[in-house]
Amino acid sequence: MLDIKFIRKNNELVKKCIIAKNEKVGIDKFLTINKKLKELKFQFEEKKKLQNSVSKQIAEYKKNRKNADKEIAEMKKIAGEIKIINAEINKTNEEFQRIYLTIPNIFDESVPIGKSDEDNIVIKEWGEKPRFDFEPLDHIELAEKLQLIDFKRAAKIAGSGFVCYTNKGANLERALINFMLDFHQKNHGYQEIFPPFLANRKTMTGTGQLPKLEEDMYLIEQDDFFLIPTAEVPVTNLYQDEIIDESELPIKYVSYTPCFRREAGSYGKETKGLQRIHQFNKVELVQFVKPENSEEALQEILRNAEAVLQALELPYRVRLLCSGDLSFAAYKCYDIEVWAGGLGKYLEVSSCSNYIDFQARRANIRYRSKRDVHFIHTLNGSGVATPRTMIAVIENYQTSAGEIVVPKILSQYLPNIEILQ
Repeated sequence: MLDIKFIRKNNELVKKCIIAKNEKVGIDKFLTINKKLKELKFQFEEKKKLQNSVSKQIAEYKKNRKNADKEIAEMKKIAGEIKIINAEINKTNEEFQRIYLTIPNIFDESVPIGKSDEDNIVIKEWGEKPRFDFEPLDHIELAEKLQLIDFKRAAKIAGSGFVCYTNKGANLERALINFMLDFHQKNHGYQEIFPPFLANRKTMTGTGQLPKLEEDMYLIEQDDFFLIPTAEVPVTNLYQDEIIDESELPIKYVSYTPCFRREAGSYGKETKGLQRIHQFNKVELVQFVKPENSEEALQEILRNAEAVLQALELPYRVRLLCSGDLSFAAYKCYDIEVWAGGLGKYLEVSSCSNYIDFQARRANIRYRSKRDVHFIHTLNGSGVATPRTMIAVIENYQTSAGEIVVPKILSQYLPNIEILQ
């Protein structure tokens, strides 16, 4: 969340960011409620002081055997007033917190103003798109032909939007995950975390998924737990309500988890095959850094994620997200999109985001310097998600015989398998 003092001082800037992010929050109403809350708390404290004063007076009267009926009556009146004010404080605070949690993060001045992903800016392209001397198949046709993925049986088990990797397809999926985990630890200095796949409401609120995205989450109502939508949620919240010593920074974690998303807001988007599914695998990069280092850390995470696609020799592009495509919590974000030769289009496989202190304030994550305690900056990036990476591998490495050549970098994870056939 944003610092309330910052909102008061920069309310016009916050309003502009809200509009540019396509959000709807009444900042004037929020500040009015905040003012009312402060006034009520002042009234409460004044009544408590008066109550303490009258209480002492009653005690003194009783000590000197004086009649204190008038003071006792006044005490009852004050106690009643305090009860009424306290109830109003609780009611007002609930409304204050409800609105506060819906105020999005501001964004960096380098973020272009735009309404949708059509306004994102391509800042880099890498690699050459594959050229085929035959009509390439898409991943659905190839996966079914080679028995790599069973879409029909997955739908029988869980419904549409789920997949079941089979045989060498399951081998390839696991190889991608293990390769990325090892790659980031060996080459980029990340420590591995294997967190819970369930998160409570406080944890989901800490990283900004709640309340805004609740309808996109899978909820276990009996326990009020959510299936995590990304490893960002549990890994960032490892330090919830903690103070980290400055000497420990930066902290860099890599984590594999399955990710669960209802995709309630994805109507009209391409959902065939592996393009958009409810359960998928992802390797996530998370960093905790000092504020002055967060832009540098964002560029590092971006390079780390790019390096995965370069190692797999998959062509891709990087786009800087515009304000209207920026997430609720993000301050700045880059998307990495891999080229899929069979579908003939780019597919997003990674979002690399800097949240500055937005998540840290919600989750109460701080660090202690020699002089003071400060809110930390949190960042994350997919390093990378496997479904669309799998699409690119299957489609870009296909042969005229309808087989798939395994990328060289994966050979150590797929012993004795050079071609999927």
